[in-house]
Amino acid sequence: MEASKGWEFLAVVLEGSPVAIAGVDPWRVEWEPVPVGSVVVVDPMYPAQRHSISVYRLSGVEPAAFFAAGEFSNTVWGFYEPTESMRDFLQTRIK
Repeated sequence: MEASKGWEFLAVVLEGSPVAIAGVDPWRVEWEPVPVGSVVVVDPMYPAQRHSISVYRLSGVEPAAFFAAGEFSNTVWGFYEPTESMRDFLQTRIK
């Protein structure tokens, strides 16, 4: 599987551990799915592995804060941020 373009690694954390997206801890707010399907990312710890993860927007955060996240293994989550051009595209996909 080829990795999706437009995504940059942010962090791998245990579920609930602090991580900042646009200065906001995503574990403290709701996640709104963005209707773009899943993206494929490279596992930073095991570069031969790929993960298919979902794209979200942090609820109630303005300007819109987008990210992609998925559970890599039991309670271990990977977070990725969109590049500027991907962020511009995602902005067109929300209401």
